[in-house]
Amino acid sequence: MSSKAPSPDDVLAAALGEDELTQRSPALERLIQFLALALVVGAIGWIIDIPRTLFDLSLYTEQVLTYGLALSLALVFLSYDYRGRPQLRLVWYDALLGLAGLIAALFLTVRYPVLVYELVFLPMEGVLVASILVLLTIEGVRRAAGTALAIIVSFFIFYGLFGHIFPAPFDSSPTSFDRLVTYLGVDTSAMLGIALQVAVIVIIPFILLGRLLSGVGGSDFFTELAMSLMGRYRGGSGKIAVVGSTLLGSVSGSAVANVAGTGVVTIPLMKRSGFPPHLAGGIEAVASTGSQLMPPVIGATAFLMAEFLQIPYRDVMLAALVPILLYYAALFIQVDLLAARMGLTPLPRSELPRFWPTFRAGWHFLMPFVVFLVLLLRFNKQPEFAALWAVVTLLVLVTVFGYKGRRPRIGDVVRGLVDTGRSSVEIILICAGAGIVIGVLNLTGMAFDMGMAILRFSGENLLLLLGMAAAASVVLGMGMPTVGVYVLLATLVAPAMIEAGVTPMAAHMFVLYFGMLSMVTPPVALAAFAAGHLAQADPWRTSMAAVKLGWTAYIVPFLFVFSPVLLLEQGVSLDFFWILASALLGVWLVSAAIAGQFFGRIGASYRLLLTVAGLMVLVPPNAFEGAVMVEVAGLALAAVAVTWLVIAARRAARRKGESV
Repeated sequence: MSSKAPSPDDVLAAALGEDELTQRSPALERLIQFLALALVVGAIGWIIDIPRTLFDLSLYTEQVLTYGLALSLALVFLSYDYRGRPQLRLVWYDALLGLAGLIAALFLTVRYPVLVYELVFLPMEGVLVASILVLLTIEGVRRAAGTALAIIVSFFIFYGLFGHIFPAPFDSSPTSFDRLVTYLGVDTSAMLGIALQVAVIVIIPFILLGRLLSGVGGSDFFTELAMSLMGRYRGGSGKIAVVGSTLLGSVSGSAVANVAGTGVVTIPLMKRSGFPPHLAGGIEAVASTGSQLMPPVIGATAFLMAEFLQIPYRDVMLAALVPILLYYAALFIQVDLLAARMGLTPLPRSELPRFWPTFRAGWHFLMPFVVFLVLLLRFNKQPEFAALWAVVTLLVLVTVFGYKGRRPRIGDVVRGLVDTGRSSVEIILICAGAGIVIGVLNLTGMAFDMGMAILRFSGENLLLLLGMAAAASVVLGMGMPTVGVYVLLATLVAPAMIEAGVTPMAAHMFVLYFGMLSMVTPPVALAAFAAGHLAQADPWRTSMAAVKLGWTAYIVPFLFVFSPVLLLEQGVSLDFFWILASALLGVWLVSAAIAGQFFGRIGASYRLLLTVAGLMVLVPPNAFEGAVMVEVAGLALAAVAVTWLVIAARRAARRKGESV
């Protein structure tokens, strides 16, 4: 299921903040700012326990969630028109829809302690409020996140009502409208469940950290640091994009926002250095997409994974580390080899900042990460609490030390809070929609039936099952955000993978990886479209270049399914080092084949040879019986290929010397 691809302007509007691309009426803008600020302040107040501390008030978690949903529904109808484009002026019917969502959700916030005990009797007020919230959430999802996810959520509601007429084994028990809508809108196993809790309570502090970091100069610091480290090497501008997006993406966790944040600097730099526009956009898109799995923050989906698996967030963070390093290693190698193939030279030293002055000017931007990791790993604090302390650390240090003569003012902090509220609306509504899907699956038992059907269809063949899961992830990801894809596959496909013997962490990381690929996979590749727009390149060529550059993301998930040691679940062992070394070698060989460059340019036959050898080396030794022999044969083939390439390079060097 896919929706119409958004225009580049729509993509950039979502990434940069629509008020940078449009002129909204002042009254509407002030109203939106107030609601956005109230959303973030409410979430922070709950995390630091303000209601209990100051007012001796005990609240249900669900009351905080409905408060967040109330403000998000109001914001989405005030911010986006019926086409999903930025709202420029207050329209009466959108104002009415926003007010209806605000009143319904706030009514549930106030009445929840009483209503929760009456829901079994399906009271009219519960049915009415739940109906309003479910319908407005679907429309809000459509406006903020696209048509595809809204259609899928609507299909699941349709299935909840009419699943009893579906053929076996996909049929379900009959459910009345009143019972279904009340369950979906009010029950903690549906919309007011895990997904919305993660969005309202956990993710907002991380968005705030990213917004404040960028607002006080952190993004400039990371970009300049990457320039000082990589600019003096061949293809340095491309390597700056890789390193800079990695550093900034480790806190932003958003592919499109990362493209907008770093791409405005790195893409023009790459084009001036000689990279073709579509390739410059592809490099930035792939580098930014990896931010969704780059520790320490990773992305919104990682917090959902921790809740699904009922494990600490730090375990997810550690599990993501090695696979994403392989991802970035392949990208870095390809950028280097492509630069050599195209004869690109390092950037002029006059254009590069010096490392130590750059580092001294902004070293304090690294300290919030240190505080976050110490609180998370050493003191076992909740991630949202650790993120708030990282925010405090950032504000204190940047106030004391400043950056390039600038220190944050109260207005900068308020602006960061408002921008955080704006940015949180989409993820809150996506998670609310995901909660509806989860609710239908729980109520009808569809998840179990689907898992069993997938197992039967695959004949319990793990490789076929993984292929089906990968294909489903890529298809669903066309036009859907990563969070939506992950929730669907985590409930429908991951249980079947676990039943087939895959570890829970590997199963969930597998579907997360392929869901992430929606950002660069045509026909709807949001990160690639945004990068292509900045590069003034054809979006299709940009997305195809991104697919080629990000090839490891299509392979690495199979590696950690067959070799869970790459996810560091059992710590570090000798097996881990062997598998990691062979994986790096395989990544290098295949990347060289894709780039068409080794010690020099290589022809089609050598590219095929290196590809075959690299893929054989990548085969985990415990993937199947005889896998060790495949890996050994791959190593031998690689040794032969590399030896011949070395000999050919030396002969070419001698001929060049003789001709001179």
